[in-house]
Amino acid sequence: MENIVLIVHLIIALFLIAIVLLQRSEGGALGIGGGGGGLVSARGAATALSKVTWGLAIAFICTSIILTSLAGGRTGSLLETPGLGDGDSVPLPTIPTPTDGDGDIPLPAAPSN
Repeated sequence: MENIVLIVHLIIALFLIAIVLLQRSEGGALGIGGGGGGLVSARGAATALSKVTWGLAIAFICTSIILTSLAGGRTGSLLETPGLGDGDSVPLPTIPTPTDGDGDIPLPAAPSN
């Protein structure tokens, strides 16, 4: 179920990107001003694209909420070690120590001055 919603979510995201890129800019410098007669020309196409954009945006938010609720049952993290339970711990590696043959650890020689 989650994979199907994720695929639909990605398809909606791609369509949303395409629709936003198809829309005509309403001016140049950060939305200030407008093109010559830009408010009246091609108004029908602008409203159709804006309605499609709104629909895709709402569908994108809905699939985001659905994916969040589907993943909400999980308590694990991607950073946790897989296969460990609550009480388990990760075994620490052993560090080999040099011995002199009879099991004693040799001490370093004292510096001579």
